[in-house]
Amino acid sequence: MIDLLHSDVEESLRSSVRSALQRTLDDALPARLADEPDADVTGLWSALAEQLGLAGLLVPESLGGAGASAREAAVVLEELGAAVAPVPFLTSAVVATTALVHAGDEVHLPALAAGERTAALVLPWTARRGAWTPVGHSAEPVAGALGADLFLVPTRDEGGAPSLRVCGRDEVDLTPITSLDVTRPLARVTVAGTGTEVASGGRADDAVDAALAAGAALLASEQLGLTRWSLETTVEYAKTRVQFARPIGSFQAIKHRLADLYLLLVTTQAAARYAAATLADEDPDQYVAQALAQSFCSDAAVHATEEALQLHGGIGMTWEAPVHTRLKRAKSDQIALGTPDRHRTDLAALVDLPAS
Repeated sequence: MIDLLHSDVEESLRSSVRSALQRTLDDALPARLADEPDADVTGLWSALAEQLGLAGLLVPESLGGAGASAREAAVVLEELGAAVAPVPFLTSAVVATTALVHAGDEVHLPALAAGERTAALVLPWTARRGAWTPVGHSAEPVAGALGADLFLVPTRDEGGAPSLRVCGRDEVDLTPITSLDVTRPLARVTVAGTGTEVASGGRADDAVDAALAAGAALLASEQLGLTRWSLETTVEYAKTRVQFARPIGSFQAIKHRLADLYLLLVTTQAAARYAAATLADEDPDQYVAQALAQSFCSDAAVHATEEALQLHGGIGMTWEAPVHTRLKRAKSDQIALGTPDRHRTDLAALVDLPAS
């Protein structure tokens, strides 16, 4: 039976990640990146990778990693999502790393585990398991590419056989693309070199599918973090914001909306944790769990952040308020790794639900 409760180890990891973010992440940084897109954020990732070993969380111990599972990665993403931390954990330490692990790579993973390098999977950020096209000359929009050192390129060889190749930064051309969420920049990646093959045939395609499946499953935990932050922050604001000589949290209309938001959070938590747990256990239900989580959690995070903005009133619309950074991340996440509609279509097929 799948256990959705976090263990003591997982709660300890959550506490460590939260403390590290409080020490190293300036609360104003996510909003400031809109005006300073070239701001150096590598120090934040270096601190998290070196102090906590987050870069190698999913890398086997034999290759210098922690040998942890998707459950631990989900805890990390929940905290990173709540803080909208501009770090490549999802794109590099989850998606790209999972592809290399399933490809059987032993050359590049040690450097990724040590935090010395980061990687990006060169596919559109909208791709999902079983619904992607090998890269020809270029791909866009690719998440995590601008700061990456290694580029995993799913392609076809001269005979048309699948191939997963790793290119260095000198073998690709990068063009920034305007992104709604400046904390997760996008780019067009043009492949100029041949790179080195790390997997071929069915193993190459399986590695890419595994990476996209892990990304979708664990993106739900990032969306859970956004939903949780929206509720907690709005509750605190409702306690202190006074209108008509009373805290606005005492108004029945506000209470009802916050109660609804709490119920949304609980449901999001169940869906996200189930997706992570089934992925960690390689449970046969994992693909159903992933499609269900993305069908629900994507929309839930957007709704929660919209509620947070509205319940903050006029201040929620200002650049100084942190609510808009969460709303932009939630809206961007809604189309990442497959839209809710696409995942609902996948879910219908997985549970043998006839098309309408």
